[in-house]
Amino acid sequence: MSETNPKLDAYFSKLKAWREESMLLREIALDCGLDEDMKWGQPCYTLENKNVVLIHGFKEYCALLFFKGALMKDEKGLLIQQTENVQAGRQIRFSGVREIVKLKTVLKAYVRDAIAVEKAGLKVEHKKTTEFAVAAEFQMRMDELPALREAFEALTPGRQRGYLLYFSSAKQSRTREARVEKCVERILDGLGLDD
Repeated sequence: MSETNPKLDAYFSKLKAWREESMLLREIALDCGLDEDMKWGQPCYTLENKNVVLIHGFKEYCALLFFKGALMKDEKGLLIQQTENVQAGRQIRFSGVREIVKLKTVLKAYVRDAIAVEKAGLKVEHKKTTEFAVAAEFQMRMDELPALREAFEALTPGRQRGYLLYFSSAKQSRTREARVEKCVERILDGLGLDD
């Protein structure tokens, strides 16, 4: 079993929701020889400084997130893709301690599979930015304002994807137009959606 990280000891002791479940998931990750750290405000388990699995809690469930879950075997059909736009990560969700206890052996096998994926150096083939849909409202605005197209194309691929997903996720054309207008200056300034 790997050593616990004092930062995480404090985190778990203050946890209100999902404390017992999170502690069990912690034990499983440490039993598999992973190093424990805090990343994105959550317990993260790494192998040679590479992220393997993360424990996080939500309102309805807590979860074990496998960073390269899309490459894992998933023989028991437990892995869940959080949203259609998540390309690599997969979760196993829990609503209580009993589920974790019942699946402990299976969960260790999944963590070991995630470790094997990392050791093998496998990488998830991400969709290219050009494969994402461009909302018609954004396309029209770029056609009207060539400087906008130029500024958009100068953004990093991740920033481009962020905008494309944000614009296209709106169901109504009016909302897409409003989102585009709200972001024009940010794009022209070379900023991403969350910068």
